[in-house]
Amino acid sequence: MISAKLEKAINEQINKELYSEYYYLGMAAYFDVEGLPGFANFFKIQVQEERFHAMKFYQYLIERGGNVKLDTINRPPQDFKSIEDIFSKAYEHEQFVTKSINSLVDIAIEENDHASRNFLNWFVEEQVEEEATMDDLLKKVRRIGSNGHGIYMLDEQLAQRVFNPAAE
Repeated sequence: MISAKLEKAINEQINKELYSEYYYLGMAAYFDVEGLPGFANFFKIQVQEERFHAMKFYQYLIERGGNVKLDTINRPPQDFKSIEDIFSKAYEHEQFVTKSINSLVDIAIEENDHASRNFLNWFVEEQVEEEATMDDLLKKVRRIGSNGHGIYMLDEQLAQRVFNPAAE
């Protein structure tokens, strides 16, 4: 059985993951409108990953005897100024998610909940990858600049990305 404190925190995390899905969908839409289908594809895959994360938390709560309590998903920012702006915001958002996951781990440790700590370790590792990916792309975009062949080359590269649900 999961504690009430951790159940509440995981429900909040489900909401954050669904918000992330919504946020990245807005970023994908920006790139679709701008005629950069590879960049749009990258963020559409992010959308799928965030839904996958939310559902992992959802299933975990059910398995531990908790109750899933969905909340309102706030409207994410949609005032993107450039490719660099989007990747900067995406990187900052992943740092926010990392802090949230770390807080969940802190609660699991505080409550001596080994099952939850073990479950959350997957997300800790996932966030290292998520931050590194966004940071890497942000650095590339900064090097390339907003115009030119480099953007189209990166767009082609990002078009190859596919959703591969992580192994349990």
